[in-house]
Amino acid sequence: MKYPKIGIRPVIDGRWGGVRESLEDQTMGMAKAAAKLISENVCYPDGTPVQCVVSDTTIGGGAEAAKCEEQFSTENVVATLSVTPCWCYGMETYDMNPKTIKAVWGLNATERPGAVYLAAVMAAYAQKGMPAFSIYGHDVQEKDDSKIPADVSKKILRFAKCAVSVGWMKDKSYVNIGGVTMGIAGAYCNASFFQKYLGIRPEWVDMTEICRRITLGIYDHDEYDKAYAWIKESCKEGFDVNAGKDLPEVITKSKVVDPDKDWEFITKMTLIVRDILFGNKKLDEMGWHEEALGKNAVAAGFQGQRNWTDWLPNADFTESIMASSFDWNGKKMPTPFATENDTLNGVSMMLGLLVSDTAPCFHDVRTYWSPDACERVTGKRPEGVAKNGFIHLINSGATALDGSGASKNADGNGCMKPFWEMTNDDIKACLNATDWCRANYEYFRGGGFSSHFRCKAEMPVTMLRVNIVEGIGPVLQIAEGYTVDLPDDIHETLDKRTDPSWPTTWFAPTLTGKGAFKDVYSVMANWGANHGVTVYGHVGADLITLASMLRIPVNMHNVPEEQIYRPHSWAAFGTDDSQAADYAACKQYGPLYR
Repeated sequence: MKYPKIGIRPVIDGRWGGVRESLEDQTMGMAKAAAKLISENVCYPDGTPVQCVVSDTTIGGGAEAAKCEEQFSTENVVATLSVTPCWCYGMETYDMNPKTIKAVWGLNATERPGAVYLAAVMAAYAQKGMPAFSIYGHDVQEKDDSKIPADVSKKILRFAKCAVSVGWMKDKSYVNIGGVTMGIAGAYCNASFFQKYLGIRPEWVDMTEICRRITLGIYDHDEYDKAYAWIKESCKEGFDVNAGKDLPEVITKSKVVDPDKDWEFITKMTLIVRDILFGNKKLDEMGWHEEALGKNAVAAGFQGQRNWTDWLPNADFTESIMASSFDWNGKKMPTPFATENDTLNGVSMMLGLLVSDTAPCFHDVRTYWSPDACERVTGKRPEGVAKNGFIHLINSGATALDGSGASKNADGNGCMKPFWEMTNDDIKACLNATDWCRANYEYFRGGGFSSHFRCKAEMPVTMLRVNIVEGIGPVLQIAEGYTVDLPDDIHETLDKRTDPSWPTTWFAPTLTGKGAFKDVYSVMANWGANHGVTVYGHVGADLITLASMLRIPVNMHNVPEEQIYRPHSWAAFGTDDSQAADYAACKQYGPLYR
C-alpha cells in the first residue's frame, strides 16, 4: 500500500543578505529532527514506522511553498508539520492545501521570534477556516539547542499518530456482512457519516455469500487444513450450557449443521470472511478472480442474529479471531470486526485500534455494580480500584482474546500488546486463558461456540463509543479506567447471574467527582448505547485529538484538562468551557470530507 505520510515544512525568514543564510541550517535541522522523532516513535497499524517527507528546500515565500506542495502531492502526504525558529511571512509560507491536516512548531527562543510567526500563522489559518495545531514549548531554549523538548515531542507525536490514523482510514471500506441485528440502532449503517466524517466507503455483502463460498469451495483448502488443525489443537472446548435442558422442538429442529461439524463450518466461515474483507491471491489461482480482490476493508461487522444464528453456527469465533492479534498463521494486525454488525461500535473499535495499536475488545455495557449491591449479593465489598463500584463488560463470546490480559509485560504483569510485540508465549497464554463453550441454543439455535475467559489482569484501558444524535451528528464518549481482578468468590457469584459461558471483564472507570464521572453509576447512566469498546492504555487524549481532526465532538470524558490537545482555533469558540467550544467548532467547520 501507499502509506499516508507526514510532510515536514521548514519555514524560514525570506530576507536574503544575512538573515535567511544564518537560519538555513537551524531550520532544516528542526525539520529533520522532527521527521526522525516521528519515524522512530510512531507506527502505522501494521507496525511499519511512519514515513515523513521533508521539503527539498526551506520555504521563505510563496514560490517555495508551491514547490513544496508539488513535491508533497506525489507522496500521499495527509498532514503537514511546519517548523521554524524565526519570523516568517505568514500567508506566503503557510500550507494552503485545504485537504491536509496542519500543525506548526514555532521555536520558543528569544533571539528569533518563532513564537511571533506561530501566532501570526495561527491567525491566518483561523481566518481562512483551516484548523491547525499550535506547538510551542513551555520553556525558553537557547537558539542553538537542537534538542526537542519533552512537551514539544509529546504534541508532535500525538499530532502525527492521529493524523496518519485519519489517512489510514481514507478511501478504505467498512463492510457490512448482512444487515441490522434485532433492531439495534447502531447497526443501521449511516453511509453519510462514513463518507463525510471518515472518508470510508460503506459496502454491503449478504450473508448468503458465505454459504455460496462454502458450497462452491471458494476458499484456500490448504489453509483450511492448517487452520482447522490449529483450532483443534489450540482452542479447547469448555462446558456446554445446553446439557440436560429439555429444549422445545422449535429450537431442536432449527439446527442444520451437525454439532460435530460446527468447527469445520466455522473454520471455513472465518477464512471466507477474511477473504471478503481483504481478498486472497490464492482464489485468483483457483479461477475466482472477482472474489480474489476483496473489499479493501479497514473494518467490518457481521449481522448474525437472527437470520443466520437461528439455523447456522454463530460467528463468535470468527469475530474474536479477526479482532485478535494472532491466528493460525501467528501474530497479525487485528481487524476491527463488530458483532451484531453494530457499525458504530465497529467504528469505535477502529478508532481505538488506530490510537492504541492494540486489539479492540467489543462488549455489552451490561451491569453497574455498586459497592452496596456487591456486598448484598456476595457478602463482600469490593476493594482497590473497584472500591467505588464497577461495570460488567460482557458479550456473546465475540471479543478479542487479547482482552484476557494473559500477555505479560517486562514486569510480569498482565497486559495487551501491539501485535508486532506479541511472542509465542503471549499467544499461548491468551489461548490457554480462553475456552470455547457451546453456544446457548436458546439464543443461538444454529449452535457454534462462544469464547469464554475472565480478564484476571488489572490493566489500564480506555472505553469508547461513537453515537449519532439527531441534530448534532456523531459524538464520541470516552472513559479511562482499569480492568478489575475481583476475588474468585465475588467473580463467580456475580458472573453466574448472566451467561457464564461468555467472556467477562470487570471495569472501574477513573472518577473525577463531577459530571458523568461523579461516580461509577453516572458513567453507566450516561453511556450512549448498549455496546462499548475497550483498548489497552489510557489513550483518551489521543482520541480527543483524533476526534477534533474528524470534527466529532466529545460529549463525555475523564481526561485531565492539561492533556487535551485540539486545533488552536478551538479557543476562539470559548476558553472557559472546552466542551461547548468543541461542539461549536465541530459544527462550524463541519465534517472533514464535504
